[in-house]
Amino acid sequence: MPSAFHSLRPSLIKRKHRHKSTRRGGKRPKKTSESTNLAAGGEDASFDLKSSASASTASGRGGGGSLVQPLGNLLLAAAGRANLRDAGLGGLRQLPDDLLVDVLGLLPARDLAALSAASKALYVISSHDPLWRAIVLDELGGDFAFAGSWRATYIAAVSGRPHRPPRALEISGFYSDYLFQSWLCANMEMRAEWLERDTIDRRRGLSVEKFIAEHEEPNWPVLLEGCLESWPALQKWTREYLLEVSAGKEFAVGPVSMPLDRYFLYSDNAEEERPLYLFDAKFADKVPEMGSDYEVPVYFQEDLFKVLGEERPDYRWVIIGPAGSGSSFHVDPNSTSAWNAVIKGAKKWVMFPPEVPPPGVHPSSDGAEVTSPVSIMEWFMNFYGACRTWEKRPIECVCRAGEIVFVPNGWWHLVINLEESIAITQNYVSRRNLLNVLDFLKRPNASELVSGTKDRVNLHDKFRNAIDTAYPGTISQLEVEAQQKAAARKKKVAFWDSAVDANTGGFKFSF
Repeated sequence: MPSAFHSLRPSLIKRKHRHKSTRRGGKRPKKTSESTNLAAGGEDASFDLKSSASASTASGRGGGGSLVQPLGNLLLAAAGRANLRDAGLGGLRQLPDDLLVDVLGLLPARDLAALSAASKALYVISSHDPLWRAIVLDELGGDFAFAGSWRATYIAAVSGRPHRPPRALEISGFYSDYLFQSWLCANMEMRAEWLERDTIDRRRGLSVEKFIAEHEEPNWPVLLEGCLESWPALQKWTREYLLEVSAGKEFAVGPVSMPLDRYFLYSDNAEEERPLYLFDAKFADKVPEMGSDYEVPVYFQEDLFKVLGEERPDYRWVIIGPAGSGSSFHVDPNSTSAWNAVIKGAKKWVMFPPEVPPPGVHPSSDGAEVTSPVSIMEWFMNFYGACRTWEKRPIECVCRAGEIVFVPNGWWHLVINLEESIAITQNYVSRRNLLNVLDFLKRPNASELVSGTKDRVNLHDKFRNAIDTAYPGTISQLEVEAQQKAAARKKKVAFWDSAVDANTGGFKFSF
C-alpha cells in the first residue's frame, strides 16, 4: 500500500467540458497560462492557471501529485463511476472534507504517514500539503530549507538528505470541492476584472494642508504619487543588498522566524493558497541600514504615539512576499491610521469603510474577533462580484513601486501581492485621530483589543498622561472641537425637511 512518503502520478483530464480541471503543466511560472472553467453559484467562471500549475492537489510539488477533481466532474464521468473518496474512507466518509482535514491535523507526522497507507483515499487526504506545513512549522520552526512542498521539506529535514520522490503512484477518481478549491486558489492567476477597477483618489504634489482637509480629516483613502523619490531604498533594496546587510539576522515570517536567504528559497518555490508572509516589526533595530534607507513622508510626520518612547506599541513593519501572498480583510490595530509604501512590486487593494464589513467577514459585536474563513483568492472567487451591486462599493486600486496608500482608521482592507513585493508600512496617531485612539484604548475589553504591546491594560492612562505632559491642553481642546462639530451636525437640517411643512405635509417657502 502507498504511504504519505510516496509520490503520486496525476491522471490527466481532458478539458472537453466546462467543469473539467486542467491537465498537468510545467515547472515554475513565467506567467503563461491555461484556462479552466468552474461552475460556482450557477454561473460560469473562467480562470487562467499559472504555467506552473501541476495537478498536485493532495501532495503538492516535489512529488508528482494526486489530481483531485471538483465534485461536479463526477456528474460528467462515465456512468456508474464512484467517488474513490467514499469507498476508501469507510466510516470516515460521513465527515465533510474540511472537518476530516482538521481531524488529521491533530496527528503527528509518523501517525499521519501510517494512516495514509490504509487506503488510496486516505493517502490523498493525508498528503494534503497544508497538513505538512503545520507539522513543519510546529516541529522545525523556521529551521528548514523548503524543498518544493511541505511534505518533501519534512522528509528532507528528518532524513538529513534531499528528498528524492520514489516511484510515482497512479491514483484517480477522487472528487472533492474542498481540496480542489485549495489547489485552484494556489494556482490561478488574478482575473482581469479583479484588477481593472481603480476607484481611489490618486494625488500628486498634494500639500499637507490639503491632505489633512480632504483625506485625513474626513477619514478617506488616497493614493499618493511621487513621494518616495528621495528614498535610498527604491534603488538599493535588491535581493543582493538585503541579503548582505541582513546576514545573520532573522525576520518574523508567519508564526516563525528565519534568515532572509531561507525565506527567499521558500518564496521562490512555494505554490500554496496562503503563502507565508515576511512581516517584521523590529527590522530597523535588527538591520539599522534598512531603517536609514527610508524616511516618513511629510504627510505622516505627526505621530503622537512617539510620546511613549520605547513603550509605544509596534508601529512599523517591513513586508516581503511572493505573488499571491498578502493580508486578508482586517482593521489596523489600536484604531490607528496607516500608510503603506511599495518599494518593489505591486499590490492590489480593496477597502471598505468602517461601517461596512466586507462580504464573507464576520466581526464580533465587541470587535475582539474577526472571522474571515476564506483565503484571499477564495474571497475574490466567491465574494468580489457581489460588491458590484452594493450602494457603498469598495475603494480599489493597484499600488505600484514608488506609490503610497493612506489607510484611514477603522477601514477594512485586503491586500494581495501581484508579484514579488517589498513594502514599508507604519501606523500612526495624529491630532485628527487622537480621540478615537484614546476611546479605543479605554474600552472595557482593552486587554483583548489592544495589540503590539505587553501592557495592554494601562496603555490608555500612560498615553493620555504623556500627551498631557508633552502637549498641555490638547486633549481638552480636541474634545471641545468634537462636541462643537457634533452639535453642528445635529442642527443641520436636510433640504427636504426644510422644504416640507411637518404639520400639513405640503411645501413651505421662505423669502
